[in-house]
Amino acid sequence: MDENQSPTKLEYYDDMFKLESTAILLSSFLNEDNRYVLIVDSTVFHPQGGGQPSDKGSISNSQFKFIVEDVRLKDKIVYHYGHFENSKDENVEKGAQVLLSVDEVRRRLNSRLHSAGHLLDICVRNVGWNHLEPGKGYHFQDGPFVEYKGVVPQNELQSKKTELELEASNLISKGGKVSISIVPYDKASELCGGSLPDYIPKDSTPRIVQLGEFPGCPCGGTHIKDINEISSLKVLASVWRSSIKSARSINCPMLTLIYVSLRCFRFLKSG
Repeated sequence: MDENQSPTKLEYYDDMFKLESTAILLSSFLNEDNRYVLIVDSTVFHPQGGGQPSDKGSISNSQFKFIVEDVRLKDKIVYHYGHFENSKDENVEKGAQVLLSVDEVRRRLNSRLHSAGHLLDICVRNVGWNHLEPGKGYHFQDGPFVEYKGVVPQNELQSKKTELELEASNLISKGGKVSISIVPYDKASELCGGSLPDYIPKDSTPRIVQLGEFPGCPCGGTHIKDINEISSLKVLASVWRSSIKSARSINCPMLTLIYVSLRCFRFLKSG
């Protein structure tokens, strides 16, 4: 791979619903783990990150078809990992135009689970847990969850779990547009309720995701078009840990809410 490679243009960043695009093949090589890698100048594939799994799909032209099994972003370059459908096609022509096609079913499922995690953040605030600070989000199909930093009385957990589900049901039934804004820092801060996380540089133009009219948050993932597409949200469990040792804190109370969007669950069972 060329060390002076230009950053990959992230087409999904501006248009989350675009599932096909054309690009120029810049590089093809066998990685250290014996997986083939394709690099193109622009991509509609969402790489794994921000708690969201990567897209899958294919990259092809009249000469070959490459099955994309994993996508990663490193140093602003997107790496598409996978295999050629026909091993005879492994020596592909650099500079060739290729068609990128994202697996629509997987993308829709990943987007719905990611949006459900953002909805859970809103519900947590709406039921009176404003003091909880959202932390790690895991929006994978095998057990999505969101971690919250802060203290919650043990006797509140069960009643609040019910309140969270009722509030989610209420917001889903009302619906609301899911919007993306890429704006200067000050405007982004305004969209997020007046502040941004410390890791957002003040000279940046953050990408903000908003559900309905609620305050947004910085996010690089893909989402659904409307809150009502989540269909339903169930809090499966709440896990309370009173002491966590981490690089940032010795005593860091953490509440983990494990959730599922039942529409996603039904889809997975039927698939």
